[in-house]
Amino acid sequence: MENTVLNATEYRDLPLASLNESKTNPRRIFEDAALKELAASIRTQGVLSPLLVRPLAENSFEIVAGARRYRAAQLAEVATVPTRIVHLSDAEVLEAQLVENLIRAEIHPMEEAEGFRALLSLEEPKYSIEQIAARLGKQPSFVASRLKLTELIPAAVEAFYANEIGVSHALLLAKLPADQQKAALVACFKEVYNAEQKPTRILLPLRNLQFWIENNVLLVLKDAPFDKRDSQLVPAVGSCGDCPKRTGHNKLLFGDDLGRQGDRCTDPVCYQSKVAAHVAKVIAAKPQLVQVSTAYGTQKEGSPVLPRNKYTAIRDDKPKSKDEATRPEFKACKYTTEAIVTEGSDVGTIHKVCANPECVVHHPKAPVRSRTNDAQWKAEQDKRRKEEAIANATGLRVLSAIAAAVPVRLTKRDLLFVAERLAGLLDENRVAVLAKQHGIKQVREGDSIAKLFPAFLRRSEESTLGRAVIESVVLLSASRGNASQVLRDAAAAYKVDTDAIAATVKKEFAAKEKAKEVKKATSRSTKRAA
Repeated sequence: MENTVLNATEYRDLPLASLNESKTNPRRIFEDAALKELAASIRTQGVLSPLLVRPLAENSFEIVAGARRYRAAQLAEVATVPTRIVHLSDAEVLEAQLVENLIRAEIHPMEEAEGFRALLSLEEPKYSIEQIAARLGKQPSFVASRLKLTELIPAAVEAFYANEIGVSHALLLAKLPADQQKAALVACFKEVYNAEQKPTRILLPLRNLQFWIENNVLLVLKDAPFDKRDSQLVPAVGSCGDCPKRTGHNKLLFGDDLGRQGDRCTDPVCYQSKVAAHVAKVIAAKPQLVQVSTAYGTQKEGSPVLPRNKYTAIRDDKPKSKDEATRPEFKACKYTTEAIVTEGSDVGTIHKVCANPECVVHHPKAPVRSRTNDAQWKAEQDKRRKEEAIANATGLRVLSAIAAAVPVRLTKRDLLFVAERLAGLLDENRVAVLAKQHGIKQVREGDSIAKLFPAFLRRSEESTLGRAVIESVVLLSASRGNASQVLRDAAAAYKVDTDAIAATVKKEFAAKEKAKEVKKATSRSTKRAA
């Protein structure tokens, strides 16, 4: 039988032995169950749709589209399959494979990405993202995001093909530098333990990964303390305006989930190197500038950096109420000076501070009270106790709101280890506060909170342990520094509205006071009537 192809397009039944699978076929995954199901259909009805092939040599053809039907036909043990024979160049084969295979819903997104990349890599003809999108009836942003998947690290690709992560997680990971993807991939999961204490990985929602990236990788460039257009700050990396690692550099990729928060840097190492260079440059230009830290603690011997408890930061914004206007941070003094943050958070930013311990405005000494008027003194004490009660209730409410905003990150084993150690550093009163936050009460007279709380931790889930860790850190920090400032800093980190909570607590206390007055008035009326 003569097998020479005379026409540009020809339909013919060809033996399976004369067909060869294409090495450029984007499809890599062939599910056994689906193949067996298709093979059963072929045994009864035959191959309904012809395979697209091109001639390689005499009695030899390359499968351009239809590798799945070819494999199923092998399982069905049929002798021949219907084919459509077409003379195609390598570039035309690749484009035909993309059109035939990539529009199918069951193809894996990673296979799409590799197919698009192969098409862009052709020397002749040259394709652009826009041309590929138009050829397939897709948006250019869709093709660009799929192409980004080819930059996934091998571990992420393996997890993607194994269906351990979905396309949304994979696309978010692919937007990160390769050296950040490994840690981000770990953040996609949490470990839970079954009755046999064997860990099982569970995929966390996409928002958890977004939260992790925003807090560990992405850095808002508008908040950067250095000049983003200074190409000489760190000459090896140049300016941020020309950096491809900036989200705004490629709006086709970052025009959706990440871009909404503004232009961001995706390379924390480069960002921190620029912050360090900026700090060194500013200090070299102004050696007299005060250096401060946003962390509390003791000043290291020989260090020029003042810890947070050694200075008062002067706020630039206007007070929102008369009560705020009386606070030291809203007042200026003759010792007010500029300072640069060199340790902690917001490194490189310039602030106004008062670091003089003799300043009566920002470091006032407690006045000696006179007890000549006992009634007035008692009223002042009652007012102070009431204010302290409101402040304590507000603080506990804020602490609860902060804890509720804490996402699950570490494994249960890690969280338990940290939570138990932190609880051990707290004094008995603060452990009691923690226990009260979690509804732990002494059932028997001999029960000890110091023993009940660790036992409660060992029975808790990851979310509860995560809350306990943050609560313990806040309480421990408050015991060693300015408690109000520690709580405000924690509330700012977890976006908790302290003003709204304080207003709610004040309303609740006012309602209780009113109820007491009504009860007293009712009691007096009853006594008079009697």
